[in-house]
Amino acid sequence: MKRVLGKVALVTGAARGQGRAEAVKLAEEGADVIITDICAQPTATDYPSATIEDLAETARLVEKTGQRVVHSVADVRDLAALENLVRNGVSELGRLDIVVANAGIVSWGRFWEMEPQAWQDMIDINLTGVYNTLRAAAPVMIDAGNGGSIIATSSVAGIKSLPGQAHYSAAKHGVVGLAKSAAIELAPYRIRVNTVHPWGVNTPMGQMGADAQKVFTDNPSFGAAMGQYWFDPPISEPEDIANVVLFLASDESRTITGSQITPDHGATKI
Repeated sequence: MKRVLGKVALVTGAARGQGRAEAVKLAEEGADVIITDICAQPTATDYPSATIEDLAETARLVEKTGQRVVHSVADVRDLAALENLVRNGVSELGRLDIVVANAGIVSWGRFWEMEPQAWQDMIDINLTGVYNTLRAAAPVMIDAGNGGSIIATSSVAGIKSLPGQAHYSAAKHGVVGLAKSAAIELAPYRIRVNTVHPWGVNTPMGQMGADAQKVFTDNPSFGAAMGQYWFDPPISEPEDIANVVLFLASDESRTITGSQITPDHGATKI
């Protein structure tokens, strides 16, 4: 039996990496999907952005499973664009049961040295972008009366703050607070809300780029805060996170809400 058969899922940041793995995994388990990505460089980062071709490839992989897909370029900072995406997706696919607020960025620097715009972009994308995703989806799910599951991608940095990432840690901690409040407010409508907290993931965003390497070279004391105690495997693959998302999207997790799920190699325990 497919675990999300007949349901419809929205996945942001779906052009590649975790978002692609999550969209494909949900489709393999029976869901039609609505996918989006900015497909552009939203701010200064040390890794290349996803492209329109990447988003089209995710759509192709979903269709290969036999499920339907609606895809469109959208910036999670743009509430109207997300509302339009949800409206069009539900019009075509009939409903919305699962939301995966996955879109996000990472950048590096000590807080007093980073450009103020780097701080603002991080909060706007990684925190307000999650709010916008939930804001666009929740009224539709409430009106449908089918319940559902919302999963927001946080990070190890949403549980223990990381050096060189004050802005990222602040945003990801904020995602936890938002999700906890949303879990309380959406409980009467049988909509669960949880956060997922990965450690390193083998994606372009998850690799240690030039900016990160410089931060740790210039600040040797930072390394002590970056430990993990599970090294088999030493880094997660996107599919590892997608498996957790699938569990939270399915009825197997029907009693779990307001929780922080940590596929983190033990990093939050150190």
